[in-house]
Amino acid sequence: MAIVTRVPFGFPTTTTTTTTRFSSLSTVSQCHKHSWSSYSSLRVPETSTLFSPHILFLQKRDRKGIRRIGVVSAAMADLTPNTVLVTGAGGRTGQIVYRKLKERSEQYVARGLVRTEESKGKLGGADDVFVGDIRDEGSIVPSIQGIDALVILTSAVPKMKPDYDPSKGGRPEFYFEDGAYPEQVDWIGQKNQIDAAKAAGVKQIVLVGSMGGTNLSNPLNSLGNGNILVWKRKAEQYLADSGIPYTIIRAGGLQDKEGGIRELLVGKDDELLQTDTRTIARADVAEVCIQALQFEEAKFKAFDLASKPEGVGTPTKDFKALFAQITTRF
Repeated sequence: MAIVTRVPFGFPTTTTTTTTRFSSLSTVSQCHKHSWSSYSSLRVPETSTLFSPHILFLQKRDRKGIRRIGVVSAAMADLTPNTVLVTGAGGRTGQIVYRKLKERSEQYVARGLVRTEESKGKLGGADDVFVGDIRDEGSIVPSIQGIDALVILTSAVPKMKPDYDPSKGGRPEFYFEDGAYPEQVDWIGQKNQIDAAKAAGVKQIVLVGSMGGTNLSNPLNSLGNGNILVWKRKAEQYLADSGIPYTIIRAGGLQDKEGGIRELLVGKDDELLQTDTRTIARADVAEVCIQALQFEEAKFKAFDLASKPEGVGTPTKDFKALFAQITTRF
């Protein structure tokens, strides 16, 4: 029979390296089966946010009494996954984040927030998908209660005017639906999410925005006269001033391509817009969102994100190193 004892993180140890050695997940899971056929170890970064500031001694009772057989983190022994809410889960990038979280059920309990029942149906209609209006803070509170982290992927979406005829040349004109202007969605809507998350004690917020916000003359601001990047930037600043640990990802041009096969690039102040590497796959943005939940190096950081073309460079796998490159808080 295995016994778990919780002790404070400050309990004396002889370990002086920058990593702590813990029992492997497979070994810990055997604790619930009362079977300890082997003992293995795993080096876990002390900066990882997956582990709480406690350690546990695992003990085993045999004929000679109790003897200590290993040390693990409290979070590892409890095996309690973090609950993460993805807002804008009905969008093309939001769907990817939500589904990636669902695939990693050993680490996360996924929730989604969508605007309509139709969008909920597209995600399978599961009970973990909530319907709410981010412009009404009260309607989103139920989805936020009890979560550990929030990933914000909501955005106003301009629509093309129906009378545009490409055969006549010229550029199409865009508009925003009433009540769905960037000021209402990207500013008020995101502010409501941040306020509700703060009231609920959420531990981290990942906010996905867009590159281009340093230039008021950016063409995106002229779409539907919405000044969309201005309002996005305002929400980003509000998050940075909130006191909640945050990660602000300003993505380049989004592409519907396979992820995980390109070298990712981080930058600041729209510097990447002056280069030929200004785009990124939605799947890569989604992966960076999830990886940001795992490393202290991603907290209190804001950065631009793009990628090299497929086949150029080395596909990014070390996300801790990627986040460590970033020095900008806003």
